[in-house]
Amino acid sequence: MTDLSHLDEAGDAHMVDVGSKPITRRRAVAEALVDLASEAAEALFGGTLPKGDALGVVRVAAIMGAKQTAALVPLCHPIGLDHVAVAITRVDNGARIEVTCEVEARTGVEMEAMTGASIGAVALYDMVKGVDRSAQIVAVRLLAKSGGRSGEWTR
Repeated sequence: MTDLSHLDEAGDAHMVDVGSKPITRRRAVAEALVDLASEAAEALFGGTLPKGDALGVVRVAAIMGAKQTAALVPLCHPIGLDHVAVAITRVDNGARIEVTCEVEARTGVEMEAMTGASIGAVALYDMVKGVDRSAQIVAVRLLAKSGGRSGEWTR
């Protein structure tokens, strides 16, 4: 970890020059986990939350978050995403938001997938907070990535 790509020779932060990297198909998958009380999970997945279609709002928020990553994360390259898929599933402790981002570009889409999952989780929290004050975002993490020089990686 001695060669940090976002630091120049003087140790100052800078945006990495990816201009000479080849364009390749890149894909990343991230997830966010949100703990919910069982009643809140029932209302979320049953479509009976007072704020309306929470799952639709979360899906759109995750897509919008992925698309806005370069505006939110310093030094992140703006890329034109080819595809963003969002899956929201019920898990034992609440909800799981999985975001998959794909692009043909010179740089990866890990940050876009994790930002999408994060913003989706915040939107989910906002939709359920009125019925579940104990709701909490407990994890955001990269699950897999492919493309580029480093190839494939899976958690």
